[in-house]
Amino acid sequence: MKKLTFIILFSISTLLLVACGAYSFTGGNTGDAKTIQIDFFPNQASLVEPVLTQRFTNDLQDLFTRQTNLTLTRSNGDLHFSGEITDFRVTPMSGTSNQTAAQNRLTVTVNVRFINKLEIKDDFEKTFSFYSDFGANSQLTGSILEAALDEIVERLTQDIFNASVAKW
Repeated sequence: MKKLTFIILFSISTLLLVACGAYSFTGGNTGDAKTIQIDFFPNQASLVEPVLTQRFTNDLQDLFTRQTNLTLTRSNGDLHFSGEITDFRVTPMSGTSNQTAAQNRLTVTVNVRFINKLEIKDDFEKTFSFYSDFGANSQLTGSILEAALDEIVERLTQDIFNASVAKW
């Protein structure tokens, strides 16, 4: 009886491990791709934040190398990302009784071209945009700028990841 129970438990455990082995906890499916090329995203916005281009490009590369098994390459990648930062703007959001802004919004927009050499139907060119709000009495410098860029770049890179390999 113990031997039968052991065999049943062992079989179920093995089946569960094998069945869950193909699942990716990141949700990304890179198919047969082995390499990824992520070009530098130049800032083409009318208002330029100097650190944004390098930071965005590096964070996008880091996300894909951390959450997939792809190898980063400088050219001829199976998956290829290119594009540009097209907008970086601050706009007033909510007003006060004195007709001044109580809150401002920093918005960053990125145009992304994705080419999958192995699955051409997955190719796209899309615009991704995200924002961060901050108090109108605050200057968009130092820790406020850092916190806003952290939030925006994290969301933009995750949205690009989801659109390209997670297919969300």
